[in-house]
Amino acid sequence: MRHLKDGRKFGINTAHRTAMFRNMVTSLLRFEKISTTLARAKELRRYAEKMITLGKKGDLAARRKAAGYLQDKAVTSKLFAALGKRYAERKGGYTRIYRAGLRNGDNAPMAIIELVDRDVAAEPKRRTRKVEEAEAAAK
Repeated sequence: MRHLKDGRKFGINTAHRTAMFRNMVTSLLRFEKISTTLARAKELRRYAEKMITLGKKGDLAARRKAAGYLQDKAVTSKLFAALGKRYAERKGGYTRIYRAGLRNGDNAPMAIIELVDRDVAAEPKRRTRKVEEAEAAAK
């Protein structure tokens, strides 16, 4: 019987899937908005909401559990300093998923997952080829 065996497998083994979601949660909390497939976004929501709930608790056990899951100390600090306070009054539903059309290569349904009441300044800056070439030449 498959009791309590929920979640998508994505055709990859357990270690790969765990690493993928750790990376995706870390990126979501860092940039507060990422683009991925719809199925991955729906699955990612489970892990992201648990991390924000840990950020709201703020005790030592929650910090250790979050630090063990997230892959960047700066993101862990942001989780407890900024995000925990931002969502202190909210009882859940910290993420929002938008459908973003179909991917060109394989026609997979794409989605954008973002934090509700996100900080727009947290988004990564768009880099142009000229800027990258100038930085490479300066080195």
